Parts: sequence; C-alpha cells; structure tokens
Amino acid sequence: MDLDEFKTRNAPKEGGDVFQLENSKLLDVNVDGTVMAKAGAMVAYEGDISFEQKSSGGLTGMIKKKATGEGSTMMKASGNGQLYLADDGKNVQIIELDPGEEISVNGNDVLAFEERVGWDIKTISSISGASAGGMFNLFLEGPGFVAITTHGDPLLLETPVRTDPAATVAWSGNVSPGSHRDVNLKSFIGKSSGETFQLDFTQPGGWVIVQPYEEVGPEQ
Repeated sequence: MDLDEFKTRNAPKEGGDVFQLENSKLLDVNVDGTVMAKAGAMVAYEGDISFEQKSSGGLTGMIKKKATGEGSTMMKASGNGQLYLADDGKNVQIIELDPGEEISVNGNDVLAFEERVGWDIKTISSISGASAGGMFNLFLEGPGFVAITTHGDPLLLETPVRTDPAATVAWSGNVSPGSHRDVNLKSFIGKSSGETFQLDFTQPGGWVIVQPYEEVGPEQ
C-alpha cells in the first residue's frame, strides 16, 4: 500500500466511548479528568495529561501475582486528551460495569479503569497460603469502564468450574474460589505442574475468565 493508504488505515478512530480499541492490543482512553492505568502501559498521548504513580497507601505493588512473584503498580493519568495504552502485546478486553456490578481481576491483568469505578485490594482467604495465581486480586465495582488484558482470546466459563490459577484472569463478584488439589495428577506428572492445584468455583450463577496461556513463574 502507498503511504497515504497506510496513514488512513492506521489513523486513530474518531468518536467512540471513553474506552475504545484502536486494535486488539491497543486501548484508546478519552481522558477528561482522571483515569487509573497500569504503570508503564502508556505508549502515547495527545493533549494535556499528567501522570502520577500511586505510592504507599494507594493502589500499589500490594496487588501481587503469586504465580510470578511480581507486583503490579498503577498510575493516575489526569487532564484532557487521548491516552493510548498497551501491555506487552497482550489482547485488551473492555468491560462496562453497571452500578453495583463487581469483577475480581488478577492484579497483573488490570490495564485501566475509570476514576468513578470503586476498587479494593483483597486477599482470597479461602486459598490463602496456597500456590495460587491471583491470591491478591483487585475488586472493581461499577459503574464505569474497565480494561483488562489477556494472552490471546479469552474464554468465559459459567460456574461451577475449576481452573488453573496461572490461566485465570478474572471472575464475577458473586463467586469466590476455594482450592482443590489433585493428588493423583500430581503423582502422575510431577510436582512442577500447575495442573495439580486448581481454583474451585463451586457457586452456580457466576462466571470465570481464562486465557489460553499459563503465566507461570520461577516458583512453579
């Protein structure tokens, strides 16, 4: 294609919601006030936007990813303009929460959310002490837009269901996982396999988002 065609095909989209996708891996945020975003996720911005990393007492590395031992730090973007966000080439998923709707997201998989979205960092007590990715999760409550990231296209499963913690991205606020260990599977494939431990969502009426990828770190 010639340069003009390339420019036209890859130019930012006009209009749209506060959160919109420029492509499957790039989020366009129309900033008019304040939004929360994953630190380091900014790839470009237009307009007058300032950035502030949230420190102790705010949304910090307290959001841990047990599977990798890494934390996820958020930043506050304030002002007016267009903010473009991405995270290591992962696919971006936009979810609009209605008032009172809640979603629990692995801290490493949160890309951005509107300032009006309520948030809290919680330990999943039922699996405390277990080797479970997402033991520290970010609970987000609507109304407002939330953007999460997945390796590849996600799969949404209705509960009850058991999932690999290293592949589990998020779940609905009306369910909470317990833990399940498969001793037979452990003896068959060895201690290093993530499949020996699962998140066990026993309550019906909820859903869980998984990705076709296991974010497994050194501990596993």
